[in-house]
Amino acid sequence: MEGYVLHSYGPEKYLRHAVASALTIRRHDERRPIALYADDEQIALLRKTGLDGIFELLRFLPTEHRSIVGFKHYLHRFSPFDKNLFVDGDMVWCKNPDPLWKQLSAFSYTVTGVERADFFFGGPKGAGVIAHFIADRRRKTMRRFDVTYLPRIQAGMIYSGDTETTRQVCEEAASLLDRRAETHFGSRLHEGRNEESCEWSIALAMSRLDLPIFHWYQGQNTPQMDYVDGFVRHDRDFEEVSCLYNNDRFVHELRGIPNKMIRDLCIRFFSALPGKGDHMWITPYVLHFGWLRYKKTYSDFADLLWNRAVMKAKTETDPTPIPAHS
Repeated sequence: MEGYVLHSYGPEKYLRHAVASALTIRRHDERRPIALYADDEQIALLRKTGLDGIFELLRFLPTEHRSIVGFKHYLHRFSPFDKNLFVDGDMVWCKNPDPLWKQLSAFSYTVTGVERADFFFGGPKGAGVIAHFIADRRRKTMRRFDVTYLPRIQAGMIYSGDTETTRQVCEEAASLLDRRAETHFGSRLHEGRNEESCEWSIALAMSRLDLPIFHWYQGQNTPQMDYVDGFVRHDRDFEEVSCLYNNDRFVHELRGIPNKMIRDLCIRFFSALPGKGDHMWITPYVLHFGWLRYKKTYSDFADLLWNRAVMKAKTETDPTPIPAHS
């Protein structure tokens, strides 16, 4: 059996995110079950509001697994289906995922990403990356851990088709995290995040186990794209979504520049070069709100879907109409 697996813990907003994401899955896939691992308070809230029926499986998430690495380094313990697609709650599903599942079925374990990580992956996001580049710290990490390549992954979408392979990746990633001091990778806690990242450790583990990534860039068949204001067309409910996809990878990745004026200037300049301006408007399977500066956009959308779902649940529980005043 194939199924989606989400997890949530802590403040109510994260539960609202998971509910909203599940509701967008149901827009396009009414067949595959959805599982949610959550803490006691969130499970109780789902039952109180009548929204527990959104999930076919509602499971308790132990305290020691209520973190990014605590969950994603232990996915083999949270695999309720034969084939599991672990997805984050800050994702809007945009189209029928059947072709995506067919592609993923060829893997025992995979994560969306690209074959080669740059110096920014797991490293400094500012000028500090220059020192990493000059010292070639990335290559030193690769030599120390006996790998010939280092992929970049985005762990918001992880596929597990084999529990044993998943266990091997998770255990390897957990051991690598314990050895972070021997690598060039830094802590996400220094970037304003409140949790440690699992991505570089999983990427290095996949390289050591020689497991392929599921490529980010696939044109019209792209699995997920980040929401970046100005590069996405959508209606209020995100039912009609199209994203600007630059066929040149370098130009495409320029959208990550935080300053809008510099970003747009760079894109215009490089797009004007021969062969660099090719682009298309596509609908990815998933629109991911991974950037911190766009979290509020998704939270507002999640609140909208949550309130609608709660109202619908109340109506179904007590369908008696309120009499009109004469």
